[in-house]
Order: sequence, then C-alpha cells, then structure tokens
Amino acid sequence: MNQDRFTRGQQELAKIHGHIGEGVMAELNTIAPDFARLILEFPYGDIYSRGVLSSRERQIATIASLTTLGNAPKELRAHIQGALNVGCTRQEVVEVLMQMAVYAGFPAAVNAILIAKEVFAELDQRT
Repeated sequence: MNQDRFTRGQQELAKIHGHIGEGVMAELNTIAPDFARLILEFPYGDIYSRGVLSSRERQIATIASLTTLGNAPKELRAHIQGALNVGCTRQEVVEVLMQMAVYAGFPAAVNAILIAKEVFAELDQRT
C-alpha cells in the first residue's frame, strides 16, 4: 500500500512539476528523507491523485492558498509553474491572483503577481 502511495505521488509530482519537482525531492532526500517521502505520499500520492478535481483545478486552489498565506514564495513560484504545466493560462493565473486581493489583501496579491511575472519572464527566455 505505501509503495502505491509513493508511486502515485511520484507520478503526480512529475505531471505537475516535471524534473524541477524531482530535483527538490532529491535535495530534501539528502537531509530529510522521511519528510521527502511524506510529501510524495500524502499530498501527491493521496490528495492530488484523488481524481475528483482535475490537476488544473488543484493548481488553481493551491496558488490561491499560497497567495493567501503570503509566506511561501518558493512554493508559490513552483505551483504557478505547475499550473501552467497542467493547462492553466497565464491570464487565468493572474486572474486567480487578482481575486486573492479580496481575501488576502492587496500586498499579498501584488507579491504573488510579481512572482508570476518572474515565472512568465523565465519561461519566455527559454523559448
């Protein structure tokens, strides 16, 4: 059973974050292997793989939540990229972040939008 959770987690992580997610997990594995495994098994293996929400819908919810938290810029960056990887458009990402001004405040939304701008610029430089 645990191997199934781990395998599902690896598959979901790869679908959303690609090689970047694998790199983060490898880094975590060098210092906290149990924590790296927990991340793969619980959020990705159990929650992300449930099938009720699409990967796209889950990434929208995740970037909204991370924006509201306001203290997780690395994770927000990764999930903005993940949202784009699973089919969200840049316009949709920005719209979600603008919506968060209503609930998290303008500073949180501005910070998130500026992170999205950086992600978009990095993607544009790769092409």
